[in-house]
Amino acid sequence: MDITLYNTLARKKERFEPRVPGEVTMYVCGPTVYNLAHIGNARPVVVFDVLFRLLQTQYQTVRYARNITDIDDKIITAARERGEPIDAVTSEFTQKFREDVAALGTLPPSLEPHATHNLNPMIAMVEALLAKNHAYEADGHVLFSVTSMPNYGELSGRNLDDMLAGARVGVADYKRHPGDFVLWKPAAADEPGWDSPWGRGRPGWHLECSAMIHEHLGLEIDIHGGGRDLIFPHHENEIAQSCCAYGGSYVRYWMHNAYIDIDGEKMSKSLGNFKTIRELLGLYRGEVLRFALLSAHYRSSLNFSKDLLDQSENTLNGLYNALRKVESVDAVVPESVEQQSWYAALCDDLNTPLAISELHQMISELNKANDSDKASIKGRIMACASLLGILQSAPSDWLRGDDTEGLSADAIDALVAERVEAKAAKNYARADEIRAELTAAGVVLEDSPSGTSWRRA
Repeated sequence: MDITLYNTLARKKERFEPRVPGEVTMYVCGPTVYNLAHIGNARPVVVFDVLFRLLQTQYQTVRYARNITDIDDKIITAARERGEPIDAVTSEFTQKFREDVAALGTLPPSLEPHATHNLNPMIAMVEALLAKNHAYEADGHVLFSVTSMPNYGELSGRNLDDMLAGARVGVADYKRHPGDFVLWKPAAADEPGWDSPWGRGRPGWHLECSAMIHEHLGLEIDIHGGGRDLIFPHHENEIAQSCCAYGGSYVRYWMHNAYIDIDGEKMSKSLGNFKTIRELLGLYRGEVLRFALLSAHYRSSLNFSKDLLDQSENTLNGLYNALRKVESVDAVVPESVEQQSWYAALCDDLNTPLAISELHQMISELNKANDSDKASIKGRIMACASLLGILQSAPSDWLRGDDTEGLSADAIDALVAERVEAKAAKNYARADEIRAELTAAGVVLEDSPSGTSWRRA
């Protein structure tokens, strides 16, 4: 089945065809590691994790790179404020980012290039741009000349006149055009820097991704992803650098996810509604956050609220509860998923809300199925869930929850066993007392001919 993706550059959905048959290259902009990642950073990580899983069902080789930006002014500022070496800050927050996104059920990327490990490719790209008159030196800086590229602004739909009209008053006087951007800049004595033909300095932010893509994935890649906020200037400038330095079209399919709002307002530090992944993981399990992020189409804005998270948790509880009833049934995974409606939904520009809807339909089918049909239905459910990256826990474990609040699992087990004994002794008053106690503690009991099971509400 063909995969179609919305290409930001073409402004339409297009049939996906990799440059090299059977092989896919994909790059997604990763974090700048000066602080904890926020839930907005998590959306592209989760979205492109689903795409990574989907591509692997059709292509033998999928090389997925997600970078670590460990050179940046914000990192320098954070290190000064903390009184720590820069590499201590970047090491700490790189590791915390990995831990946080792993808790969201994401697969590790194939490659994780660090900016500090790729200075030579960056310097080589700047030299190529200077040699071709697409860049110039000024006041210790090397800048890209936007007027040297006739189609600059094509990705974002901007033109140079609009950029000039919208330029701020305080444009650096060494720029030939207000839109010119830094490729290399000088470093102060107390700042990190690297030797270059233009003196000791460090790369501009836009340069880093272009150079790492060229170094690790090649001249032209299939898919480049990130948040919508990166379209301009970051991705626009990546195109300019890469195409002007080395030719080619650089990226075949540009994909961008929409913003996240917090309780109806755009998330920002100034509004005080800034939520980190780690903070939310202290309140909800990672799969709940993942499900919430996938509940809306990636190109639609998402209102991230407590109501959404509670609803996502309740939905997952219901799905796991249905699977617990067939926990002893061995799933029979379909030989081919291409005829499945949920698979078609994901192939249609990652329509995760429709795939989730199809998942609910299969759960409903499972609840009504004869014993002879349950294995195949469960197999279809698990195949869909695997691509979405959900329902990966054992149902009993999920429904037992954790022991961070309320009664521990061992204490609940003991009360359930006592209730069974009380019922056997026809001490129904005590059995009712135990049920009431567990209900008050947020524990739901479910009696069946095979025994009593429980789950956290």
